[in-house]
Amino acid sequence: MTALATPEVRGHAGHARRDRPTVLQVLHSLHVGGAEMLAARLARHLADQFRFVFACLDDLGPLGEELRSEGFTVEVLGRKSGIDLACVRHLAAFARRQQARLLHAHQYTPFFYCRAPGTLLARPPVLFNEHGRFFPDLPNRKRMVFNRLFLRRKDRVVAVGESVKQALIANEGIPAERIEVIYNGVRLDDFSATDDLRRQVRAELGIDPAAPVAILVARLDYLKDHCTAIRAAERIRRKLPGFRIVVVGEGPERPKIEAEIVDRKLSDCVLLLGLRTDVRRLLAAADLFLLTSISEGIPVTLIEAMGARLPVVSTAVGGIKEVVRPEETGFVAPSGDDVGLATAVVRLLTDPAKARALGMAGRTRAEEMFAEDQMHAQYVRLYESMLGVKQASGS
Repeated sequence: MTALATPEVRGHAGHARRDRPTVLQVLHSLHVGGAEMLAARLARHLADQFRFVFACLDDLGPLGEELRSEGFTVEVLGRKSGIDLACVRHLAAFARRQQARLLHAHQYTPFFYCRAPGTLLARPPVLFNEHGRFFPDLPNRKRMVFNRLFLRRKDRVVAVGESVKQALIANEGIPAERIEVIYNGVRLDDFSATDDLRRQVRAELGIDPAAPVAILVARLDYLKDHCTAIRAAERIRRKLPGFRIVVVGEGPERPKIEAEIVDRKLSDCVLLLGLRTDVRRLLAAADLFLLTSISEGIPVTLIEAMGARLPVVSTAVGGIKEVVRPEETGFVAPSGDDVGLATAVVRLLTDPAKARALGMAGRTRAEEMFAEDQMHAQYVRLYESMLGVKQASGS
């Protein structure tokens, strides 16, 4: 949900040396989401050390179009429903043509297609990167059997947080020693939340300069549970009549969310902005960040909000509990608890000193735990280990 590219890294693919090892990143698609943004950031930032190409199982997406325009090779496999053996063969052929030496599979289905019988088997090693979990998250016996049979010794598994790692152990039978945790990282040196920018963005959005404002940035997906945010907004407005909530994102739940807004007569309170590429700029207009998911890994948008010194009100699910320190960087409530979420939002919006203190503490925690350079260095180390090479320094 953040900016798709920054000027200093655009066009990097065209200048990357062809003699560098080729890393094939395999994803469902390149729509804008956490896994997709990580794949793009790795490719853009590490293009001087590795040659990155992409395979999308399902469709391209706007981020895929952006990467193609920068010179990256992006193949769309057009997967059909069920286990698509033609897609398996297509992926294998594409990997051979690109001379891929490492496959980086984002999420489980891409990992399955990288290791499905008849594909690459003992050839390039596969890095399986788990970004989040479905809800409810239950043991999956079929995956346990597949993992035991086809996860090779030279393959690696990365979880974006400790909660994700524990789910892989408990529900997919992957041994704990096979899983490394690498937290998502965010570039923290280019947030510019000035008073002038705050006024400018609010004017563009038609928001009163003095209005209390929350922002929610997440794909419009059932896992993000926007309807709980809408119910909370209704409660908040009873206490704070000028309250506005800015919702950034696009996805299949939009009609349901729009209906909820109309049913609760909140059309003047909720701003649905759709997909935006200027999220960091939009954060400057807000007083706090709201997230109402029922399941999460380590959400990049939450870290960006902390980088922008915004206090956080969130559901306490999945990896969020590894990011937000209750009463120190924000407040948390159980999933679906619109009453608890609304109470926390009102508390922060009526106590500016507390909100500022939590926002500053959140920025410090982001710097300590979720810096992008630290994340990149960990992936470089892992790539080098899997490839059996040592790249030239400098990323």
